[in-house]
Amino acid sequence: MKNNKAQWIVGAIALLVLPLILQSFGNAWVRIADLALLYVMLALGLNIVVGFAGLLDLGYVAFYAVGAYMLGLMASPHLAETFEGFKAMFPNGLHTSIWLVIPLAALLAAVAGMILGFPVLKLRGDYLAIVTLGFGEIIRIFMLNLDQPVNITNGPKGLGQIDSIKILGFDFAKPLEIGSYTVSSVTLYYYLFLLLVVASVVICYRLQDSRIGRAWMAIREDEIAAKAMGINTRNLKLMAFGMGATFGGVSGAMFAGFQGFVSPESFSLMESIMIVAMVVLGGLGHIPGVILGAVLLSALPEVLRYVAGPLQQMTDGRLDASILRQLLIAVAMIVVMLLRPRGLWPAPEHGKSAIQKD
Repeated sequence: MKNNKAQWIVGAIALLVLPLILQSFGNAWVRIADLALLYVMLALGLNIVVGFAGLLDLGYVAFYAVGAYMLGLMASPHLAETFEGFKAMFPNGLHTSIWLVIPLAALLAAVAGMILGFPVLKLRGDYLAIVTLGFGEIIRIFMLNLDQPVNITNGPKGLGQIDSIKILGFDFAKPLEIGSYTVSSVTLYYYLFLLLVVASVVICYRLQDSRIGRAWMAIREDEIAAKAMGINTRNLKLMAFGMGATFGGVSGAMFAGFQGFVSPESFSLMESIMIVAMVVLGGLGHIPGVILGAVLLSALPEVLRYVAGPLQQMTDGRLDASILRQLLIAVAMIVVMLLRPRGLWPAPEHGKSAIQKD
C-alpha cells in the first residue's frame, strides 16, 4: 500500500515538473505535451464508446469539431462582423465566458452523439463503422460549406481571433511572472489540460465500476445475452454515444481556445482514425492503456520530425521528410500490433475472453 502511494506521489510530481523541464528546451516541446493531453481526453471519451460499449465509432472527430466551433462562434468577433443585427446588440462581438461555453459545448456534443446513436442502434461491426464515418464527414463538410448563403462557419477560411481561455480573470495566454522566472502560456495551458485529464480519468473509472459501466461491458461481450438479462440496450447505447461525445466537445473547446483558430482541416477523417488507433493500440477498455496509446501516438509524429530530417539527408533528399515520417509511424503501428495484438497495455482478461483454469 505504501509503495502504491509512493508511486502515485512520484508520478504526480513528475507530471507537474515535466512542462518546466520541457520549457527549457523550447516551447515547442511543451506544445506537444499540451496537444498530447487533449488527445488523451479524446481517447478517453472514445474509449467509453468503443472500449466499454463495444460500438465502433469512426466519426468521433465530429464531436471535437462541434466543441471547437462552439467556442469559435461564442468567443470571437465573427458573428458581429457577419450579421448587422448581431453587431447592433454586441458591437465588439460575442465574448462568452468559458464557464458558459464549456457546459454548452459538452451539451451540444452530447446531443450530437445521441443524434448519431438513434439511427445506428441496430447496426454492428463494419456497418456501424461506415455510418459513423459518414456522420463525421458530414459534419466536416458542413463546417467547410456553411459560409454561403449565410456565413456561419466562415468555410475553409476558418474562425480566427478566438479568445484565449480565461478563468476567474486569469488569462492563460499571458506568461506568468514568478520573481525572475517566467512560466510560458503553453505551460499554463498544460496545467489546465492536465487538470481536465485527471477529472476525465476519475469520471471514466467511476463509470467503469458503476452499474452502467458493467452494463456497457455486458453489451460489448454479448448483446443478445445482455437483452435476455433485462438490460435496456437501446438507452445504454445512446448514453454511451452521448457520454463519449461530451469528452470530445470539451476537448474541442479547449483546442479552439488554445489555438485561437479553427478550420475544417483540423477535423479530417484521419484525425478520427488516429483517435481510434490510440484506443486500440493502447488497449481497448483499459484506461491506463488508452492514456499510454494517446500519449505515444500524439507525440510520436512530432518527435519523428527530428528523425525524418537526418534520414532524408542520408537518402540525398530522395524521400520527402513528411512522407518518411508517416512511413515510420505506420511501421511502428504494424510492429506493435504484431507483437502486442491486444495493445501495449491491455485490460485484464474478462468476459468471454477469460482464461478458464481448472
